[in-house]
Amino acid sequence: MTEKEKAQHGLPYNPNKDEELIKERNQCKDKCYIYNHIKPTNIKDREEALKNIVSKIGENFVIEQPFFCDYGYNIEIGNNFYANHNLVILDTAKILIGDNVFIGPNCGIYAAGHPIDYKERNIGIEYAKTIKIGNNVWIGGNVCILPGVTIGEDVVIGAGSVVNKDIPSHSVAVGNPCRVLKR
Repeated sequence: MTEKEKAQHGLPYNPNKDEELIKERNQCKDKCYIYNHIKPTNIKDREEALKNIVSKIGENFVIEQPFFCDYGYNIEIGNNFYANHNLVILDTAKILIGDNVFIGPNCGIYAAGHPIDYKERNIGIEYAKTIKIGNNVWIGGNVCILPGVTIGEDVVIGAGSVVNKDIPSHSVAVGNPCRVLKR
């Protein structure tokens, strides 16, 4: 099994020992570089560049520059999407984002994680877990969403939160670690 196949199956893998993964990351970084250097008022070119990065994106979308991701092909975004400046998506696993999702500035969505054991971490082992964000979600600025998290529908995540566990639908959640305040 290749390192890429291990990642796709949620197994520990080494992304630096797989030439295909290295090549795909570099290609995606080049695409992000191009996107981030398009004049902000050139909407058509920005939209085309984003469609060339992510695997699926719906109608009516904006990702303010700069934007960074690892592979792009693991990202699926629904309709009516807005992300403010400095969005980072580490899409080592699927990142599934619903319709009507709005993300504040300086946010990170991280499907990649690393072992607690320093010996494994030092040789480059990591893991990848899918992240799901439902419809009608507002994510405040400086939010960090960690591997394997599912955020339900009709959710507000308060600014500065670290989302390390699932958040149920129809709730407002904040904090570090992020917890539900009300439904």
